[in-house]
Amino acid sequence: MRPVCTPDEMRAADEAAQQTIGLDVLVERAGRAVAGAALAILGGAYGRRVVVVAGRGHNGDDGRVAARHLSGRGARCEVLAATEAPARLEQCDLVIDAAYGTGFRGEYAAPAPPPGAAVLAVDIPSGVDGLTGQACAGAVLADATITLAAPKTGLLLGEGRRRSGAVTVADIGLDPGPTAAQEVEDADVAAWLPCRRPDGHKWDRAVLVVAGSPGMLGSAELSSRSAMRAGSGMVLLGSPGVAPGSVAAAEVVSRAVPAEDWAATVLELAGRCKALVLGPGIGTGEAARAAVRRLVAEAPIPLVLDADGLNCLGRLEAGAGGSAALTARRALGERAPLVMTPHEGEFARLGGEAPGTDRLAAVRSLASRAAAVVLLKGSPTVVAEPDGAVLLATSGSSRLATAGTGDVLSGVIGAFLAAGAAPALAAALAAHVHGRAASLGPAAGLVAGDLPLLVSRVLSDLGPER
Repeated sequence: MRPVCTPDEMRAADEAAQQTIGLDVLVERAGRAVAGAALAILGGAYGRRVVVVAGRGHNGDDGRVAARHLSGRGARCEVLAATEAPARLEQCDLVIDAAYGTGFRGEYAAPAPPPGAAVLAVDIPSGVDGLTGQACAGAVLADATITLAAPKTGLLLGEGRRRSGAVTVADIGLDPGPTAAQEVEDADVAAWLPCRRPDGHKWDRAVLVVAGSPGMLGSAELSSRSAMRAGSGMVLLGSPGVAPGSVAAAEVVSRAVPAEDWAATVLELAGRCKALVLGPGIGTGEAARAAVRRLVAEAPIPLVLDADGLNCLGRLEAGAGGSAALTARRALGERAPLVMTPHEGEFARLGGEAPGTDRLAAVRSLASRAAAVVLLKGSPTVVAEPDGAVLLATSGSSRLATAGTGDVLSGVIGAFLAAGAAPALAAALAAHVHGRAASLGPAAGLVAGDLPLLVSRVLSDLGPER
């Protein structure tokens, strides 16, 4: 996991490092790192023209030191004060944006780079909020960003992700310390996803998928097939009111689930399974709502609640009969964990309002209220535990913006829970693998049905035999 800092966390780490290392040393190291990044973009310094737009703070100091190093290598460098820079810069090969750092608030109209010039941002593109990634209209649009010590949340969220370009992290000897958020990386799949036991059998990682209903069987196939491809040795599928065998997935074992009063049947089927995926395509009628509420309270195995399951649960309201009381009872009664996987619309229905600009705070709040792990789908996907710890999965892209990909994700999470992964890790690792799988598919025309096999390819590439 790679630590991701909020501006406040980075400020505290910087102040501590100034006491032990010294501000001048830190600025010199940062400026040298910026110069190195500039050289990599330019392919050399001699004869190249560089314009540094520098603010009055330490971000500007980093830019000024970089200009000194680049000048020493033969580049022609001009340093412009951020408050005095023209609306359009004169011809150059590279613009170094060192105007404002992660603490910036307000409006900023960045000078327009000349045609053909690359833009390198220092720490974060100026005009981007270091916490939320929100950007003012005139914020810098960088080709690359060199950020110091650790990525900032604003580089990964909102407009910040698009405006940052290719992000590299420079080690300047500053320890970010413990951070509330971490980013999932490829190596974490092998490090944290349990392997099969040498003497294991198919029921060791059995997943029960309750998905689909008459006329809505695609979600059932996608969820169950993805659970198989993500390592489940046995998938039982129950689709309320649908005859067993209606879903075209030969490896999946179908079980009859009645159209009414079906929670008791699901609880019986859960007996040999290690995780339950509940919700895709089950509808939101009275029978589904009653079953979901009972299963949230009573299911004895880890539960992934997705799609219609979330809508059946409804808004998290306190009180003896409220849905928040059901999820809290599950946690207080030491039931197996609950993972909720809303997209933004479902999140708004659960929490009573949309996530807003501070997605991390919103997901943390909902996870705390629900006493459950909450995965908010998006770019990036944010996973929060009830205690406020956050994992970010940044591998996803707009390729996943197509019907059914969420059903695939729920199946992968179920398989990872069945393998024994902790709930937040199962959700975040699944989101990472899900995004990486999409990157292997076609750039245009990717459909959800392509993903299960691609998921197995990613898992085969990233770790030992699962």
